Amino acid sequence: MADEPTYKLKRIEVNPGQKLSYQYHHKRQEQWTIIEGQATIVLDGEEIALSYGQSIFIPLGAKHRIMNLTDKPVVFIEVQTGTYFGEDDIVRLEDEYDRN
Repeated sequence: MADEPTYKLKRIEVNPGQKLSYQYHHKRQEQWTIIEGQATIVLDGEEIALSYGQSIFIPLGAKHRIMNLTDKPVVFIEVQTGTYFGEDDIVRLEDEYDRN
């Protein structure tokens, strides 16, 4: 949605039964806001349920993932802030799609 020098903005969909990588970043932090569905967030090993309009802050270096344990799509807005937003700043600890 936006890719600026000081922030990056994304709209992300997670299909029913799917989950994103369990990962962390060295150079950015993130704020996630749920705009559709019921999400389960894992933040440093703790599971947190979020629904429409709720947000969570992902600090720099925190291990995190979002999971959709329902039968309806989850959509969220991700705002990244920090010093670098490249894909090579993603350290994947677990990944369902065999990405590094």
